[in-house]
Amino acid sequence: MSRFLLLTDIQDFERRLRAAVKGVMPGAIQRISAEAAHLTPRDLLTRSIGEPTDVVLFGPDVDREAAFRLARELDLQHPDLAVVLAGTPEPEEIVAAMRAGIRDIADPASDPAELRLLLERACLATDSRRRQGGEGSGGERRRGRVIAVMSPKGGVGKTTVSTNLAVGLAKAAPMGVVIVDLDLQFGDVASALNLDPEHTIADAVFGAAAQDSMVLKAFLSLDETGVYALCGPKNPADADLITSEQVAVLINQLAAEFQYVVLDTAPGLGEHVLAALEQATDAVWVVGMDVPSIRGLNSGLGVLKELQLMPQGRHVVLNFADRRTGLSVQDVETSIGIPVDTVVPRSRMVPLSTNKGMPLLTGATRDGAWRGLDKLAKRFAQDSKQEPKLPRQEVLQ
Repeated sequence: MSRFLLLTDIQDFERRLRAAVKGVMPGAIQRISAEAAHLTPRDLLTRSIGEPTDVVLFGPDVDREAAFRLARELDLQHPDLAVVLAGTPEPEEIVAAMRAGIRDIADPASDPAELRLLLERACLATDSRRRQGGEGSGGERRRGRVIAVMSPKGGVGKTTVSTNLAVGLAKAAPMGVVIVDLDLQFGDVASALNLDPEHTIADAVFGAAAQDSMVLKAFLSLDETGVYALCGPKNPADADLITSEQVAVLINQLAAEFQYVVLDTAPGLGEHVLAALEQATDAVWVVGMDVPSIRGLNSGLGVLKELQLMPQGRHVVLNFADRRTGLSVQDVETSIGIPVDTVVPRSRMVPLSTNKGMPLLTGATRDGAWRGLDKLAKRFAQDSKQEPKLPRQEVLQ
């Protein structure tokens, strides 16, 4: 059951919030005075009657300094709670809010439908954190799984696999998935998710974001499925400014904050791809059903074995599978010397979903490609219930 603790003295805002919840979301709203922001977390939560508190919402009339102070203390003492701020803060205040642990910002003028979406996101985030908090020992935060989706050759559908994998994982871990576009010159994650990002990876690896994970979160974009995204640079020339060391730091930051980090890498084995593999717990190798793609994967696997850059988890996706190519799944497995884990048949729905900016797994049409991509996502979700995998460099130590 969801429980919302609202701090405000503005009756109109309370009324719209209640309209957002009534008859749609479980749980009730309890309103207390805006002055309650000056309380300690313990005293604040003792004001909550009945169900456990899931979301603390600061109304637009709450003193900002008091709200940020209380949010920081709640983040330390009750990290499972979602704290939301209603207001129209200045850009510098947004950074301060993120640093304080505030998870979302609502426009006070939002209608009930918009407020409902915001509260649903907050509840999903709380549920996800509570599930993660029950894993492991001593309540310690577990490092997220870092999944590098890659292929030595381009044109095999890596971005399609990456974005659908992220969407599929978000169903099992709401608000716990981030996808990073590491095709730094010509990445397509933004268009695949129909995003127009305000910030890109070129912003995130410099300045305060490189030092503070809460600031980094302010640079992420959120799509309609609940997947966070860090999109590629808008100017291909910016790729030259990003070093492999910065990529490694970025991945480590995100792995500390998210349950799954999906990396959509560039074709080939450039320095950024190798840096990603250093941090990866899993590699998803995408291969097409054609001889050049199979030969490219064979060569790439051979190089990585020599470099000892093979992550602990290995998953092979055969994309664009089609009997009319003259090759079979067995032919591909014999050529690359390892089994194919997931087969994604050729489907006219895939280019249609790509052109719409809506990953296939968001739709209701469950054809063979949908089932293959869903199987891949469930493979990771099921694996995560077992022993956690380690980054490649920890395996070698």
